[in-house]
Amino acid sequence: MTRRVLLIDDHTLFREGLQELLKRHGIDTVGAVGDGETGIDLARDLLPDVILLDMRMPAMNGLEVLRRLRQAGLKMPIVMLTTSTEEQDLVECLRNGAQGYLLKEMEPGDLVDALEEILQGKTVVAPDLAQLLVRVVQGKSSSANEPSPFDELTPREGEILALLAEGQSNKVIARNLGISDGTVKLHVKAILRKLGVHSRVEAAVLAVQQGLRSGGLPGDTEASGER
Repeated sequence: MTRRVLLIDDHTLFREGLQELLKRHGIDTVGAVGDGETGIDLARDLLPDVILLDMRMPAMNGLEVLRRLRQAGLKMPIVMLTTSTEEQDLVECLRNGAQGYLLKEMEPGDLVDALEEILQGKTVVAPDLAQLLVRVVQGKSSSANEPSPFDELTPREGEILALLAEGQSNKVIARNLGISDGTVKLHVKAILRKLGVHSRVEAAVLAVQQGLRSGGLPGDTEASGER
């Protein structure tokens, strides 16, 4: 199924390069503009499947465009595509309804994979920004005197969570562990339920807080043979 993307970015060379990249992956750019006002008008008219939005633009920055798109009642995923690694930018974009925060320096294949996850309804943040997200969700972790939700995870779930924390997609996790995509999805669903979170991003942040590393839960010394 062809995906319809609206690109709002004031750098012409970047817009053209990204359009070519998306085209090679079967993603159709229905509009590519360099200013926020025009982008908002096109979003209303074209109703794309997803909007890729630059953070730093003259006249109206990406955050203001994001707010106005949400105020207009547009529900499609909006992905911030930026060079900014500032915590405040990340926090404000997520709070105002962005479903992705990706860095322009990402590898092209990683960017396309992240975009596909976002189109599936997931919230995706560039893996390099995991430490910033830790500070965003500080209040969500359990205190030392309370039972940890991580105690409920099976060794396999802990292993998958560690790979999520590294920014790996379901497809890559499945390949690395020798299991099916469907099995990974079931494990991820169980992980979100047990941790009491609603997205892979939140689960990955909690994993970083707990010092979770590939191979299982914190403190585990045995690898599970579960398949």
